[in-house]
Amino acid sequence: MSTPLIHQNTIISPVVTEKSYALSALDKYVFKVAPSASKYQIKKAVEDLFKVNVLSINTVKHNARGEKSRKTGRHITKPTDKKAIVKIKSGQKIDLFSALKS
Repeated sequence: MSTPLIHQNTIISPVVTEKSYALSALDKYVFKVAPSASKYQIKKAVEDLFKVNVLSINTVKHNARGEKSRKTGRHITKPTDKKAIVKIKSGQKIDLFSALKS
């Protein structure tokens, strides 16, 4: 049996930067997602939460370097972050990002 989809655990937060703000003009939105989330889970979560049609999803894993360890002098890596760039159907908007434009 498959586990139920819990959308609140799939999408952690929107990524609001200058680059993601510029991508919203191209109908692409950036979200920080759970590292274990699949593209299918991300698609279902965005479609159900924001009532839009998702055309494609690109995911990026980012392994951030942390501070140096005092004991070994090596960098300690933080847990992997994952971002999803979601392209939605032309003419549809996600209210969260359009509120930032005004």
